Amino acid sequence: MENHTKATEFILTGFKSYPGSQLLLSILFSAMYVITVVGNACMVLIIRMDSKLHTPMYFFLENLSILDICYSSVITPKAALTFSLGRRTISYNGCASQMFFFSLFGTTEAFFLAVMAYDRFSAICNPLLYQIIMSKRLCVFMVAGSYLSGCINCTIQTGFTFNLSFCGPKEINHFFCDVPAVMHVSCSDTLVNEIVMLAVCGSIIVGTALVVFISYGYIIITIVRMPSAESRHKAFSTCSSHMLAVALFFGAAFFMYAQPGATSSPDKSNTISILYTIVIPMLNPFIYTLRNQGVKRSLKRLLKRKGFL
Repeated sequence: MENHTKATEFILTGFKSYPGSQLLLSILFSAMYVITVVGNACMVLIIRMDSKLHTPMYFFLENLSILDICYSSVITPKAALTFSLGRRTISYNGCASQMFFFSLFGTTEAFFLAVMAYDRFSAICNPLLYQIIMSKRLCVFMVAGSYLSGCINCTIQTGFTFNLSFCGPKEINHFFCDVPAVMHVSCSDTLVNEIVMLAVCGSIIVGTALVVFISYGYIIITIVRMPSAESRHKAFSTCSSHMLAVALFFGAAFFMYAQPGATSSPDKSNTISILYTIVIPMLNPFIYTLRNQGVKRSLKRLLKRKGFL
């Protein structure tokens, strides 16, 4: 008979097999977290301080930067402390909370990327109607809808996962409480949970990815038909940064959650998880700054105003 006593804590064993690199991992995670917070906070400040950037595209970019700070804050500080201090335990409620907010922000980001793709589709394919289509009310509704979708998914994932029994060694082979890793520790039959995760996460990833791909399909067709090389270059430059961010995020998300057997390779998932939980939120402000002429011009104006240039 299985022992269904409630677990009070878990042990995060991700990267524990590399004892000599714990301090290095802590320094690396801490550095990436600082860069993430500073980079995304600067992006928010640049957008808010320049009235020329008060457009739907930058409204979504500002919200993405805020989201990335929250997204990384759920995982990275705890992981850095775990590596530096060696305290790998996390309480049952702490693990559930971490999973809840990680799923919330991760799902919301997927919807944000789809919304941003639709925004670029409207701007390039329907430029004369852009201001009418992308009204302030619709933009706020899209952001709120993205968070609501995230809330629904994280409630389902966290509720189903922590309804399982944990009666054996409560060692999670991960550096945070990810859904597949926690399921792997359970002594219950996780078939239903895996089906739910595959159905819900798969539909979210595929659905939002379809919006992105269809939007960019129309965008590419429109750009190719533009008469001048200058207009094609300008249109492509506004989309290239978003396309890179989309490729990184959806590639990692599909590998982790939208394919069967996601719980069967926890060792491999540790490395992939670093990409979408830490690296992508850190890279996003640089991707959008270096590839976005509007942000670069705004940054130069702000630096000149402050006397740095």
